[in-house]
Amino acid sequence: MEMNLDPSKDDLPLRANTNHMLVRHYVLDLAVHFERKVISGNVVLFFETGKGGHKLCNTEASEPLPQRHSPHSGVETPDRSQFPLKGVSAYSASSDTTDAGGSDGKDTLGENSCHGDSQLTSLSSTKQDCSEREDFVLVLDCCDLSVSKVEEVDVTSVRGVQELRSGCVEEDLAHGVTDCLRSHSVQKLVTLPAECWEEQHDLYMQCSQAPGCGDLSFETDSWSLQIRKEGIHSPCDFPHALRIYYETMPEGASVRWTKDQSGRACVYTVGSPINNRALFPCQEPPVAMSTWQAAIEAPPECVVLLSGEKEAQPARHKEVSSQWFYYVTMPMPASTFTIAVGHWIKAERKEASTADRETVPIPAEACSLTETPCHHVDYPCRFQRREAQVQAVIPHRVFAPACLREQAEDVLLPLLPSCLSAAHSVLGAHPFPRLDVLIVPTGFSSLGMASPHIMFLSQSVLSGKNNLCGARLCHEIAHAWFGLAIGAQDWTEEWISEGFATYLEDVFWARAQQLSQKEAQELCQLKALLRWRRLRDELQNSEEELQILRPNRERTGEVSDSGTSLVKHALNPGKVFMQVHYLKGYFLLQFLASKIGEDLFLQFFCHFVHEFHGQLILSQDFLHRLLENFPEIKRQGLTLEAIYQDWLDSAGIPKPLFEGSNAWLHNNLVQAVKEEVAKWTRFSQSHRKGSKRKRGEGKVIFKEIAPEQLVLLLELLLEEPDLSVGTLRSLVQSYGLQTQDAEVRHRWCELVIKHKHTEAYGHVGHFLKQDQGRCEAASQGEPQRAAHWISLQSFTGAHTSRAELL
Repeated sequence: MEMNLDPSKDDLPLRANTNHMLVRHYVLDLAVHFERKVISGNVVLFFETGKGGHKLCNTEASEPLPQRHSPHSGVETPDRSQFPLKGVSAYSASSDTTDAGGSDGKDTLGENSCHGDSQLTSLSSTKQDCSEREDFVLVLDCCDLSVSKVEEVDVTSVRGVQELRSGCVEEDLAHGVTDCLRSHSVQKLVTLPAECWEEQHDLYMQCSQAPGCGDLSFETDSWSLQIRKEGIHSPCDFPHALRIYYETMPEGASVRWTKDQSGRACVYTVGSPINNRALFPCQEPPVAMSTWQAAIEAPPECVVLLSGEKEAQPARHKEVSSQWFYYVTMPMPASTFTIAVGHWIKAERKEASTADRETVPIPAEACSLTETPCHHVDYPCRFQRREAQVQAVIPHRVFAPACLREQAEDVLLPLLPSCLSAAHSVLGAHPFPRLDVLIVPTGFSSLGMASPHIMFLSQSVLSGKNNLCGARLCHEIAHAWFGLAIGAQDWTEEWISEGFATYLEDVFWARAQQLSQKEAQELCQLKALLRWRRLRDELQNSEEELQILRPNRERTGEVSDSGTSLVKHALNPGKVFMQVHYLKGYFLLQFLASKIGEDLFLQFFCHFVHEFHGQLILSQDFLHRLLENFPEIKRQGLTLEAIYQDWLDSAGIPKPLFEGSNAWLHNNLVQAVKEEVAKWTRFSQSHRKGSKRKRGEGKVIFKEIAPEQLVLLLELLLEEPDLSVGTLRSLVQSYGLQTQDAEVRHRWCELVIKHKHTEAYGHVGHFLKQDQGRCEAASQGEPQRAAHWISLQSFTGAHTSRAELL
């Protein structure tokens, strides 16, 4: 499988050779410098030799690789992403160094020294004549980082590591393993069992502070950092603990330096299409599931929030700064690492609430699930703990800039317990033990982004009634299960994360509001209609290639022999505006639920989570398991191939969606909106210039409608060719449009633009500056409407970020 890594293309290259060496843990020691807009320090990476690396070493692995459960059989099989593809030469002299263990490049830092065990080094060197072999190259994903030094870490100087390897070296040597002593020690460290995680993390920290034992040569290009050790020809013998000194660049796209709504300096990860490679050198492919520890130095007046299991408390550091320490024990892709440093203020609950400590009995069915063994790599898993099973509401905090603290306390904080409890009632144990929620600056280009232990929300969710805030909270909470605890093995399959979160958003929010079954069904149908309209407009005005949920089709999940791959269209500027993975994925799940019944479908979700948490999946893993559990839908003619053809591998609107869309029009909530639209069109006609009002014509009474209905009403009025100025003014007065949520105000601004309602241009300017997460959506759809948005953005000078977030 040849990898075209041309950075001028719209595909994102994942260049880390994860099949040769796989990172298992990061220790970051970083300092935030607001005056220079950089983050500096070092990161220590701990590796194990990958499956492909053992093959290159021409030896058997001393210990088996982590196993995962095959969805198609009852046996344990190695993770498919560890297997190299055929037909790719890892050591071709002319091959790109990012896809191979060798290189024809020259060392940049001269000779290196390594003071290891002489007996092991001798055995390694006598294994075969290496004089004609090229040096092995470790490749990490890296972009816009200034790397100053790379060195091997002398982990053998740590007493606890010495004890780990005692009595094991001779036995392992007898089995032909020729790893150097340090690599052998790291291998023992990274494979400690889950019950020893505290000892393991303590040793990681001690090792990260151990002295270096020789500089390594390195070079960088646009997308990667390439590291060599002279005379080392295989991954087995390459250093397995490295320290990299570096600093970020102000223009690096992984983080954003800005000011919050109170005018105070801050920096945070933005969910960039290039992920975290401009924050620290890492292995970006999802298969590189790792844990981390991070010590972050910041100005003493700042609060540091980060993906971590415990609430960090600042410690005095160097007299002029504070240091915050976080860690995780659940292996996650490096792309999920999230940080936010700023002058955040914690929101406080105005009234004591028992909901924060809510626990519930474990249902009988859930009890049987807790007794089922996990299939992921070994780590301290919450799904097996009784206290996690009964914890409906996990500990949570809300932070915001000072000027938004009161709104966060009034709107956001009270919603969290009910939303967390609703999610627990559907899917069971929360994958993460706590949650921080941060209201981020106005440049944030989406309504929300979920990461382990931390969630970002746009200030847009705080306006209007609580509908938008509650729904978005539920969407991001759903990502704890789909997107984080269960991730996509191939990042092109975004629907596995976004489609599931969009579907579960409605389920969670209905339960959080305690709606009756009829009320929940009608609201779901109304939202389905709104999403259908959105999807239809998007598919009519976008490239066909960007409309496909599985763009790699039958080659989805494939990587090269070394582990490199491409994320198709990840850098396409048109893709970052699109919601096709959210919407098409949502409609696929709704279609499947209609075949099975929602209750059974949600029960299946719960079982699927228990089987696949802590793992990476492809579409077929979910679909194959579904068809296995519900053979009756297979007998109705619904096959894996049919789902691929109709929903995942084709552009445009799936045929089954066309057939079912009319049902939403007969919904009571929709019918009520249509009646109001008819009133408004008559009202507009009667108030047009030159029109004569009939004698005795009374005042029109417009009904109060829900925010979701109001969105549909404004969308339908957008289809009217002409609305009088009086009508536009009356709309504002009747519904208080300027006090409604961002979704409603978004549609109102489109009406203002379409009808050139100049007296309301101030509303548009305010929206563009304060609700940029919705401005992204406004740029999609009908080209004429998009052109209006672009011209008004230029007029107001509003900045709209193009980052794609969860």
